[in-house]
Amino acid sequence: MKQAVIALGSNLDNPKQHIYDAILQLQSLPESSIIKVSSLYCSKPVGYLDQPDFINAVTLLETDLDKYDLLSHLQHIENISGRVRLFTNSPRTLDLDIIDYANENSNDPKLTLPHPRAIERSFVILPLLEIAPDYCINGTKISEIAKQIDNSGIYKLK
Repeated sequence: MKQAVIALGSNLDNPKQHIYDAILQLQSLPESSIIKVSSLYCSKPVGYLDQPDFINAVTLLETDLDKYDLLSHLQHIENISGRVRLFTNSPRTLDLDIIDYANENSNDPKLTLPHPRAIERSFVILPLLEIAPDYCINGTKISEIAKQIDNSGIYKLK
């Protein structure tokens, strides 16, 4: 099985429930199992700022799905949650991103790996630090990446 890091985010229509529902959907993916799930975090929006704060989490997943099948399943989960893509960084009911897949590098327009902006985003790095501090992205441990990012505007929910 291969490991994948999946980031979850929501800021519309009961965001916590969308995250919890998505985790349940991830648990039922074929040929896959969740290894760990982070706590929920609240973060300020990035890019388009005129929107509600986000609820975020990260999961570590083991899967025999190939990366494109995994992407397809994630997009299906987004769609059944009511995801509408209005514009880049727009408010959303659910966003599921493959941050890393088996430490592969890919510049495919359909799926860039690792996620090109993940190491800049505290709402990905801090939850991942919680569940897998020794996980490496591009050869660098998450615990080291976490020392470099701005973590203002994010906090762990109780």
